[in-house]
Amino acid sequence: MNKKKIINDPVYGFITIPSELVFDIISHPYFQRLRHIKQLGLTEFVYPAAHHSRFQHALGAMHLMGKVLDTLRSKGAEISAQEYEAAQLAVLLHDIGHGPFSHALEYDLLRGVKHESLSYLFMESLNETFNGALDLTLKIFRNSYERKFFHQLVSSQLDIDRLDYLKRDCFFTGVHEGNIGVERITAMLHVHHDTLVVEEKGILNIENFLNARRFMYWQVYLHKVSVSAERMLVNTIRRAQTLMHAGETLHASEALTKFLKRDFSLSDFQEDVTLLRSFGQLDDNDIWGAMKCWRNHPDEILSMLSEMLLTRNLFQIRLSQEPIGKSTIEKIREAIAKEYKTLRAETSYLYSYGTVTNEAYTEGQQISILMKSGELLDIAHASDLPNIKAISKIVKKNYLCWPKNVSL
Repeated sequence: MNKKKIINDPVYGFITIPSELVFDIISHPYFQRLRHIKQLGLTEFVYPAAHHSRFQHALGAMHLMGKVLDTLRSKGAEISAQEYEAAQLAVLLHDIGHGPFSHALEYDLLRGVKHESLSYLFMESLNETFNGALDLTLKIFRNSYERKFFHQLVSSQLDIDRLDYLKRDCFFTGVHEGNIGVERITAMLHVHHDTLVVEEKGILNIENFLNARRFMYWQVYLHKVSVSAERMLVNTIRRAQTLMHAGETLHASEALTKFLKRDFSLSDFQEDVTLLRSFGQLDDNDIWGAMKCWRNHPDEILSMLSEMLLTRNLFQIRLSQEPIGKSTIEKIREAIAKEYKTLRAETSYLYSYGTVTNEAYTEGQQISILMKSGELLDIAHASDLPNIKAISKIVKKNYLCWPKNVSL
């Protein structure tokens, strides 16, 4: 069978699957489920074309990794064929642990289990399936390989993941202000003492990259409508979990039922291999399918939330620099209890409040600029733009969302 396939990608053009091992891993059910997990969760409620998947992003990141490694080789970096393939596989699989709706349900469907930890467990499982072929990939992913620049390409403030998702998310949302010059940035990368650096002439491109990332967070990733929709989704899952724990019967897929009935820790996944297999069957379709059943459930809260999400009847939302006061929250609870004739203890499913943060650049995990003099400088000090230092500060906004028919 010919496994050297070519995929037509709208962002980069033709993507070539580089080896039989990569083809076999892409064909594995664990990876194929990424076709059914949207890259941007519920952002399609704001930008209707944002239907791209984790599958597309992973393929794009793998392709971009190959381009970067070719550039580094052309500048004298010694990269073996084994390292080349392992790095491509590490970035191909970096998101394989994501659950339904990507980040939206990460801390609620599985409390306290990060998607990176599950990605590693999936990679270990695949490594066993492919007789140790991913040994080096695992080392690069967990940053235990001696050549540190490989891990930096997979996970850092200027990694392949960020380069692809900014480019791809701009394309599918149509938010062109967040576009970045990926080709120029990758051409400016270099390896200095086994550390990933950017040549001095690429400073302006890195400035644009950081500004674009900050812009995309407020305009796309933390758009107030997306925040409202995701909080409603979280409340829906929380309500379903509460009912399941109380012994109620809810229609849902076998895999989703398992994770609604019980809370699992990372150690549970490490001790029980069947859990990983079950999680490997979960995607966005499980949630949408369940909500289509739940909209007719006798529990009024679950049915109402499901119906509202299915018809895009979203909570109104207020963003503020000021903290949400206790008195405001109490007003919301009282108004909701009165409007929906529900117990105060159950009103928490019908509103949400919290904080969203935008951290475009963290100086402690620096992007290093290799100056013509040979000196290494953090981009915040190498740049002559004062706003680079400014965006290294964490910006927080407080949100409060509640049903539109409830007035304060």
